[in-house]
Amino acid sequence: MNDTGKSVARTGITFGSALAIAISWSLHESILWACIHGFFSWFYVIYYAFTR
Repeated sequence: MNDTGKSVARTGITFGSALAIAISWSLHESILWACIHGFFSWFYVIYYAFTR
């Protein structure tokens, strides 16, 4: 993978984690849940999209 592909992948992972943490915090207001959901990042974002 070239440097551009690595940069895009890294940015996507970071954005997914930030989005998951923001969603989790707005729902639960818990640092523990925000950390757990941030770890699962895009999986939690997709789960949230399908269940809401």
